[in-house]
Amino acid sequence: MSDQEFIQALVKKGLLSQIVADKVLKEAGARGRVPEDLIYEERLVDEVAAAETKSELLKIPYKKVDPAAISSELISLIPQETSRAYRVIPLEKRKDIFIVGMLRPDDVRAQEALRFIAKRERLSLGVYIVTPSDLALVWRRYAPYRTEIEAAVKDIGEGRGRDDLLVVLDEGTQTAEDAPIIKVVASTLREAVELKASDIHIEPQRARLRIRFRVDGELEEAASLPSTLNQPIVSRVKVLSRLRLDETRTPQDGRFRAVISGRDIDFRVATFPTPNGEKVAIRVLDSATGLKGLKELGLNEYNFRLLEAAAEAPFGMILITGPTGSGKSTTLYAMMQRLNSDKVNILTLEDPVEYFMDGINQSQVKPEIGYDFSSGLRQILRQDPDIVMVGEIRDSETAGLAVNAALTGHLMLSTLHTNNAIGVIPRLVDLGVPNFLLSSALNLMLAQRLVSRLCPECKKESVPSAELQKIIKEETEKLPEILRATVKGKVPFAAWRTGNNPNCKTCKGKGTSGRVALFEIFKMTRELSEVINKGFSESALINETLHQGMVTLRQDGILKALAGEVILEEVLRETEE
Repeated sequence: MSDQEFIQALVKKGLLSQIVADKVLKEAGARGRVPEDLIYEERLVDEVAAAETKSELLKIPYKKVDPAAISSELISLIPQETSRAYRVIPLEKRKDIFIVGMLRPDDVRAQEALRFIAKRERLSLGVYIVTPSDLALVWRRYAPYRTEIEAAVKDIGEGRGRDDLLVVLDEGTQTAEDAPIIKVVASTLREAVELKASDIHIEPQRARLRIRFRVDGELEEAASLPSTLNQPIVSRVKVLSRLRLDETRTPQDGRFRAVISGRDIDFRVATFPTPNGEKVAIRVLDSATGLKGLKELGLNEYNFRLLEAAAEAPFGMILITGPTGSGKSTTLYAMMQRLNSDKVNILTLEDPVEYFMDGINQSQVKPEIGYDFSSGLRQILRQDPDIVMVGEIRDSETAGLAVNAALTGHLMLSTLHTNNAIGVIPRLVDLGVPNFLLSSALNLMLAQRLVSRLCPECKKESVPSAELQKIIKEETEKLPEILRATVKGKVPFAAWRTGNNPNCKTCKGKGTSGRVALFEIFKMTRELSEVINKGFSESALINETLHQGMVTLRQDGILKALAGEVILEEVLRETEE
């Protein structure tokens, strides 16, 4: 099966457009990459759908892998180096057959390596097709993170002096894979990616060096190392990020890219001086988990239609609001993915650029040299844009420029810090935007929050208390008819709770796995425009939301709680005003 055949099969099934397919082949050729890898990295096609397509072409079945079902004895049959090099994993050993999973079953070198192993074990070979995600999960079974870094720390303690540690951090020795400090950093990065952590914190304490990961919005300690390793580890990260090694008194920012589990992962680095040494915060920017399509955001059908209609408008403003860490950037990137095509010129101003997107002209502001959102926006408007994305409206000047851009034939996307969608209007007025311009420029206001997603494997159904039943009834009765019909006749309402299963393989006993966004969307209408131009009040805006049938954050959360996605109590807590 050639790369061309595989990609054309994806096109034929409607999983990939011909334009995107041609781009992938061209880019892969230019970069010397495998086209399939680019498809997975950019999340152009669902990996399960890609595996099933490959299965049809090669007449080899696809299999969903359960890493916990693979014994340690089975893991040992394929060395870790072989597994990672050829992207193969052991799945099952029967009486006379050794069953393996392969990302690319037609890889001749991988076939030869597996035949050698099967012959050594006096077994026949059976093959399934697996996905990159399942490969990564099984790879974690080879060398757990704590085991890896303990071994590295042991190596450091066996006769290596302080000077030796600093030598391996030199730019010219980065390829020395057996260097203990390099191993510690590499293992930490790999573990963070495989746990789908959003951030890594390397924190010097008085007596130890603490490493923590932020997973699903919560910080968890991953490792505790000797305090003497702080400086070498920080130096290694600085080398990767091309930061100054001799500057330890002031904060520094940088970024680097690494290939982990076959994917290009970006890491954004920020150092911070403390009395115990430099602290490092590393943002993990994995496009496989961070970049989502518009349909993957968790919008109900009602809200999805509203957002899609606004995104298709030729001009106007779409503003996304919510607290820090509520997923605003994810929504912006999803919208840009939806709008990206060869027929439009999309330019962005970001602080910083989180994900690099092909076909979009992205720029990072640098306030220290006078290149901020307002000055950058002036320059962008000279670049003949169709769509402009400004990371955040922070001041009056940026607000005014953004509104004028929306009024002069541009679709403007940006974020704002307010508590809800209604709050966008008074906030922009506070920033000096005249009412009559506001009503003409605004298309849609979207507010969002993130709450924990219930583990799908161990969650349990429950009946909320009488007090909660009353809240559910009151909120669902205000829903638009199309949504109200979905919960009609379900009294008493059933919600869901965590299963409290310490043996759950999916959530590892946490009861939750990932996070879900709650949304509310307030659109500009002729009625709302009149309310704004007359000198609005909060009560007038609230009345207009009722007239529109706006689904509030709380209502959206209750619908998701009734569907078994989230915890009802957390929804009520996060949406309390």
